[in-house]
Amino acid sequence: MSELIYYDLKCSTTMTPSLPVQVARELGRRIVAGTFEPGCLLDDEASLAERFQVSRVVIRDAVKILVAKGMLDVRRGIGTKVRPRTNWVLWDDDVLAWHITAAPNSDFFNQLMDIRIAFEPKAARWAAERGSDTCIQEIEKACENMETVKASVEKFVIADALFHKAVLRAANNEFLNSMEGVIYSALLVSLRITNKDPCDNETSIPFHREVYQAIASRDGDLAEKLTERLLKDASQRLQNKAQNNSIIAK
Repeated sequence: MSELIYYDLKCSTTMTPSLPVQVARELGRRIVAGTFEPGCLLDDEASLAERFQVSRVVIRDAVKILVAKGMLDVRRGIGTKVRPRTNWVLWDDDVLAWHITAAPNSDFFNQLMDIRIAFEPKAARWAAERGSDTCIQEIEKACENMETVKASVEKFVIADALFHKAVLRAANNEFLNSMEGVIYSALLVSLRITNKDPCDNETSIPFHREVYQAIASRDGDLAEKLTERLLKDASQRLQNKAQNNSIIAK
């Protein structure tokens, strides 16, 4: 599953990233993947510049980007060190996106699901209670699109993400809107495991349809309960796949 889907869902700019951003992404992906482990020192500027075929200024700027994300620490006389995950800005769009192509990590995914289960059921309740007719129509449209594209793994992931985005938007809460990235990352990480076969898409559609129907009926209690059930089902399916295939790292 490509991290580019994440950036598309976030409506990120389509312009070619600057050289420092490109290098930062390459380094960031390796840090998230564990190629560069916490506590290890990166090569010096000159070595990195030669490796990526860029100037030392580009390397310096790329490092600054990752320092701002809490992933690197620069100390004079020591060098550039990878910081522990506890220091990373995990809500950052790039950090969330880089987890998509890294080896699946159970701790990371479980924490994402904890956040989703804590907030999304309430969002569904508020969507039912506060959502405008236009917003609810968007949820219906997203639900119908999931049915239309169920034969395609990639298109289904996008449709699924847009369904949850529509529910968050219908809740009419700006703080919830800022959580979109968490949802996209969780979906893209999990669905590359649970929905590798398009046939798997079919099983999740009824859950989403029921959530939509509860919201459209303005039944906040039911919408909240059904969303919690939907998320717990997704989490359980992932754990079952992981146990059967031993594909999620601790």
